[in-house]
Amino acid sequence: MRLHPKSIDLVLDRVWRLLSHVGDPQTKLPPVVHVAGTNGKGSTIAMMRAMLEAAGYRVHVYTSPHLVRFAERIRLAGELIPEQMLTDLLEECEQANGPDPITYFEITTVAAYLAFSRTPADILLLETGLGGRLDATNVIDRPALTVITPVSIDHVQFLGETLEAIAGEKAGIIKPGVACISGPQKPEALAVLQQRADDASAPLFAAGRDWLVTQTDKGFSLRGTSRQTRDYPRPSLPGDHQIINAATAVVALENLPGFTVPLDARHAGLQAVDWPARMQRLTRGELVELLSPGTELWLDGGHNAGAGEMLAAVLSQWDDRPVHLVCGMINTKASDDFLKPLASHVTSLQAVAIPEEINSRTAEETAGTAAAVGIAASQADDVAAAITAITAAEPKPCRILICGSLYLAGTVLSGNS
Repeated sequence: MRLHPKSIDLVLDRVWRLLSHVGDPQTKLPPVVHVAGTNGKGSTIAMMRAMLEAAGYRVHVYTSPHLVRFAERIRLAGELIPEQMLTDLLEECEQANGPDPITYFEITTVAAYLAFSRTPADILLLETGLGGRLDATNVIDRPALTVITPVSIDHVQFLGETLEAIAGEKAGIIKPGVACISGPQKPEALAVLQQRADDASAPLFAAGRDWLVTQTDKGFSLRGTSRQTRDYPRPSLPGDHQIINAATAVVALENLPGFTVPLDARHAGLQAVDWPARMQRLTRGELVELLSPGTELWLDGGHNAGAGEMLAAVLSQWDDRPVHLVCGMINTKASDDFLKPLASHVTSLQAVAIPEEINSRTAEETAGTAAAVGIAASQADDVAAAITAITAAEPKPCRILICGSLYLAGTVLSGNS
């Protein structure tokens, strides 16, 4: 297989060509919910899946990136794709592609379409890889619904340097006549989404305008697009930002044609949802054994400005003990934008490089950025060494948060046996 010389090259020509060679599986899928956005895509999809499965539906899911195993990206009717099936599909796609160039994400996305088209299910929850307009997932002529979670600055080298430009790329998934659910957006982003929806004659239901969510002691109250107000439990994923993602998922299901998800199934799904490396507390494994008594270890894969703001909101409620960060980031991310919101909430940061990641920032680079935004920073050889250093220097029980990259989160989960 001849991989394209660029790991990311946003055009759809190669995808359309390969799809035609393997029988256009994108035309043989169950109803599709296409999800784009900067932050919250995966969590929103996880909650939609949990509620749909609680209602008895068979759900396909496509998400990226994976944390430990590639098969995590493709879930067939509720189960991770078998490794042998995945291998066979990739070989089929490689043979069909021949000598033509194609990117890693493009050929794996086509393999996923083949898997989805050959396995019965009621619905496919489809997450974009990057952007939307030219993403390899954007080949569904008429999805059942589109969803755009909050848009913020990220991937500027591919999507543009302004919020308006990035929103324009995300808005590319909006299709003529197909309703779109929008999570909370900054005014300039919402204006772009609304213009695209108007141009496509697509109803746009925007948070704060067409549906309203209010946090309560036990969870949240949601006035949906039907104007009915209902109470929901707090989702099992930690953080107030997950209430927004939960509300977005509920509103999406309320507007999903042909599907009925009873209130009890919504409640059950929200309380059962699991999505690793999103404010996940680690309670066992080799890294946990390094902790002093009373210290907690947490893991989050957030890596951009919006994620930094969300984490800062969580940390602002962690005022009962010191918080220390273990942080590793890739060099395509604006690490200062991620770390700046966290500066006033943390005691120190241990910087690490991400193992076996060619695009990792060095520990020295990450530590330098942390110091520049006002965080006391040191360097460590790896995550275990970072935790050991924090434990040795902190006399009181504390919280340690490993953060900065989903790739770092994946290495932590795979190595923390």
